[in-house]
Amino acid sequence: MKIVATLLVLSFLFSSKTFAQNVQSNQNSKKMNTSLDHYTFQLSDKVTRKKVRFKNRYGSTLSGDLYVPKNTNKNVFSALAISGPFGAVKEQSSGLYANQMAERGFIALAFDPSYTGESSGEPRNVASPDINTEDFSAAVDFLGLQKNVDKSKIGLIGICGFAGFALNATAVDKRIKAVATTSMYDMTRIMSKGYNDIVTPKQRTQTLEQLSQQRWKDAESGTYAPSSNNLPQKITGNEPQFVKEYFNYYKTPRGFHSRSINSNASWTATSPLSFMNMPILTHIKEIAPRPILIIAGENAHSRYFSEDAYKAADEPKELMIIPDAVHVDLYDQLDKIPFDELTEFFKASLE
Repeated sequence: MKIVATLLVLSFLFSSKTFAQNVQSNQNSKKMNTSLDHYTFQLSDKVTRKKVRFKNRYGSTLSGDLYVPKNTNKNVFSALAISGPFGAVKEQSSGLYANQMAERGFIALAFDPSYTGESSGEPRNVASPDINTEDFSAAVDFLGLQKNVDKSKIGLIGICGFAGFALNATAVDKRIKAVATTSMYDMTRIMSKGYNDIVTPKQRTQTLEQLSQQRWKDAESGTYAPSSNNLPQKITGNEPQFVKEYFNYYKTPRGFHSRSINSNASWTATSPLSFMNMPILTHIKEIAPRPILIIAGENAHSRYFSEDAYKAADEPKELMIIPDAVHVDLYDQLDKIPFDELTEFFKASLE
């Protein structure tokens, strides 16, 4: 089994017949912005943004952007911690979500997970189901200490692979009062079982053998080898459709950021090890009676993750399927992401 099936988490359906032309047009019409302070969206004139730093309980210092509504008479706000997609940074989708939710009256924190972006941790580009779950709780710690946040009214939004971590954090951290997910991936499930759970026990054993041997190589070299399953630098047109879509967000001006793993690097080769042994949604029922909103695109390759999580969770819960949307549409397409419904959900749940 190729580990690419587990590491490329943005699997989805895409119906455009002119993808190559669209990508070429994007690249020709707008120069790629490689500045480290670049954001892939415009800051709302109704919102302020400032850099913040905070620690998780493993000692990592996380970097975030705090978005606060302007021109309001409120002294204390409900708050949201937001992260994702898996391999992205706060200047991409999570920041866009935070910007939109602050515009709608919430204090919102978009943050880089441990070992990525501007957050600390060595080696770089490592993921962990435990540590990345803790990152959300650390964000709750930070928000709850702000004088303008009501610490009894904090929720989470998880995007793509960080949707699963958001659900896991909510199950264990009872301070979190509501959780919403978009384009969800259960990273532990796909790394262990592959897409649609097609990986056989024999294939799983083979993959673990490969990863175990890679540990010898890393130990001998004193470094951690990157995965070879990163995105191509160019699209030929013969790639699987999900690779093309993934490329169209992370490798074009639409979503490129120099610090983003998916834009400009790759995860370490041995990152799947802990994911293959630690299912993160085991205790999803323990989120109840706190509410869950699960959002997925109608045509998203990842849709089944959202539907299965919805089935496994207890009430109160809601599954929202966005017509004609694919997985990556819910990263940045303002006409597809249901921000009004997200606002209604968190106002009802937190206020």
